[in-house]
Amino acid sequence: MDPIRQAIELARADQPGQYSGRPVDPRTNALDAQIVNAQLNSSHLEAARIVAHAVNSPHGRYFDMLRTQVLQEMDKNGWQFLAVTSPTAGCGKTVTSCNLAMSIARLEQRSVLLIDLDLQKPKVSEYLGLDRPQGFLSVLEGRETLPSAMVQASIGPTKMLVLPGEVCSSGSSEWMASQAMATLLQAIKDEFRSHIVIVDLPPILVGDDFISILPQMDAVLFIAGVGTTSVSQIKECQKHLKRAPVVRVVLNKVTEQTDSYYAYY
Repeated sequence: MDPIRQAIELARADQPGQYSGRPVDPRTNALDAQIVNAQLNSSHLEAARIVAHAVNSPHGRYFDMLRTQVLQEMDKNGWQFLAVTSPTAGCGKTVTSCNLAMSIARLEQRSVLLIDLDLQKPKVSEYLGLDRPQGFLSVLEGRETLPSAMVQASIGPTKMLVLPGEVCSSGSSEWMASQAMATLLQAIKDEFRSHIVIVDLPPILVGDDFISILPQMDAVLFIAGVGTTSVSQIKECQKHLKRAPVVRVVLNKVTEQTDSYYAYY
């Protein structure tokens, strides 16, 4: 039996919660054959406020500035997994995740993998305009192999890998804390060691999903929203963020008079 078929059979044989398959090396032609290629639509992206794909975009340059500072911090500390979260929904964490990934993907010597790990309200596929019925949860449950659930999303010369999200009908925090999750994330770390992995996580204050998965992350990018996030919510989030380095705090929804798309600290 060839290695790819063997990996597929092993994945199908696994029971939910018992992920043990090892993904095929992403640098091989065999993997390329399994990953779906998708051409992104610039009009759809801009309507969804995904602007960092275009060079010299007036709004995209702020994400390029954020990219430079985040990568410097990640490289200095040898970090690979960057969690993106917010206190509540509506702060722009997924918009920031997608734009940051796009900005990194434009760098010739960099590779990026964007993972939608918001098992309650996954939005990455919607914002990028991807139509994929399977994603992270399918791999976690052993219904799909890792490469077959991935998408290589392209717009012009910019390409990035995306592992879409799926809604988990129940027990999302149990999945987050499971051995299956730890094994899958370790497999991603091993096979995609040359990639910066951006993980779009659920908001901190909507449940315990973020708290459960935080030990698996290297660093956090924290997103707040003007008019959306309160001081008390930020203070509550700080209690949980003490357990992981926060590389930057991004303030979204800044008024146009400030001449910026967002601010970061």
